[in-house]
Amino acid sequence: MTATHPTHARSTAKREWAVGLMVFAAVMLMIGGILGIMRGIAAIAEDDVFVSTPNYVFAFDLTSWGWIHLALGAVAVLVSMGLFQASTWARVGGVGIAGLIIIANFLSLPAYPVWSVVMIAISGFIIWALCTVKKDDAWEPFEQTPSNP
Repeated sequence: MTATHPTHARSTAKREWAVGLMVFAAVMLMIGGILGIMRGIAAIAEDDVFVSTPNYVFAFDLTSWGWIHLALGAVAVLVSMGLFQASTWARVGGVGIAGLIIIANFLSLPAYPVWSVVMIAISGFIIWALCTVKKDDAWEPFEQTPSNP
């Protein structure tokens, strides 16, 4: 029976926690991106799913919002694929794209209020998950298991 050193056990637990947060952020960004793509397609097709509020400060064309959400969704899906490889560029890009998704959903509140609030909350969790993980804790791709001494 081998004894595990307490420092090694803490670093393994810290790494597992970090990897879990990164996977959470990657999955949520991919889901948000796919739903953004669908929302963009629905808005471009001028579907009747969106609410019309004529006296709102941020009045934009529904087709324009569709293209914006479609583009943000596509970039979010691409960045989430990079997050599955634990790459630093994807972490930075993930924080950036989640911030842009928050802004886009805030500005499109009159067209789809409930879903915009949900996407703002999900994007906030993505930013939190990507910013709390240190590079040293999750530097290897997710499919590799931590090595035992």
